[in-house]
Amino acid sequence: MLKRMVFPVRLFGLLVLCLANVALAQPVRSERFTFRRGLMGTQFTLTVYAPDSLTAQRANAAVSARMDTLNQAMSDYLDGSEINRLSGTSGSGRWVTVSPDLFRVLWKARQIARLSGGRYDPTIGPLSQLWRRAVRQRALPNRAERRRARRAVGYRYMELDSGRRAVRLTRSGMRLDVGGIGQGFAIDEAAGLLRRLGLPAFLLDLGGDVLAGEGPWRVRFDSTTIRLHRAAITTSGDLYRHFDYHGRRYSHIMNPRSGLGLRQSVRATVLAPDGWRADALTKVFSVAGLRRSRRLLKRFPDAELYRIDVKNGRQRHWRSVGFPVR
Repeated sequence: MLKRMVFPVRLFGLLVLCLANVALAQPVRSERFTFRRGLMGTQFTLTVYAPDSLTAQRANAAVSARMDTLNQAMSDYLDGSEINRLSGTSGSGRWVTVSPDLFRVLWKARQIARLSGGRYDPTIGPLSQLWRRAVRQRALPNRAERRRARRAVGYRYMELDSGRRAVRLTRSGMRLDVGGIGQGFAIDEAAGLLRRLGLPAFLLDLGGDVLAGEGPWRVRFDSTTIRLHRAAITTSGDLYRHFDYHGRRYSHIMNPRSGLGLRQSVRATVLAPDGWRADALTKVFSVAGLRRSRRLLKRFPDAELYRIDVKNGRQRHWRSVGFPVR
């Protein structure tokens, strides 16, 4: 049975793959194979060039098993998952040795948190729990509840020891949530596996977190088609996933500082060399606002941003110089 993760489902309407007519410089004597399955609460599609169907099927089985392993490590929906067991030690003063997978995703998450000034934060779990309950019950958490939850949120309270591959959560009540980076991290891991299997020509799509191997592949972005080669692209926004309450719209993307979904209507698309950065930075640039996003982008020189802000029914488009929209 598929175990649901907190990873937000991406916006298929904003980032649509041209799988029917992908343009790829095909390897000699290879065929294209496509596999789909439900994964991490969304749809996962693997398109790969392989010499024959048996090779492709074996690759798909290996990738699928790898993704399931990552699910067990990172999902905060699973009571017995590794990340939830780690969260259960918060405030105990204990250093906990964790798996290489969990340590690496937490290390990358903390890196983004530091560079973004906490606009992305992997310790947001207490606030995430409140917000999920709010969406289920159709009622916002009150200020006292959010204040209590915020006391246990802060990436600086998550200490990492690379020598021992250990983690210590220094505040009681902390709960980790890598939903804002986990899907991107997962497709990076799948890509690494495919390359080790000798299959470098692939396209991975996990709920709209897209990563291309050897190409170029053609990916549809809004009404434009762009070429993607050894790069990742992700879109986040509130077009399809939002919560309406008393005439106000709240995005599924949460502001770690307020403990609420974003009020501003924004769609952020990030192009980056790898999935984990593209995934996490869509949250950073959504939370930051346009002016701060333009400044923050300098801290991430390998990333490109395309942002659409909607206010009073009018759209404002902005893109960084290197974003390949024609």
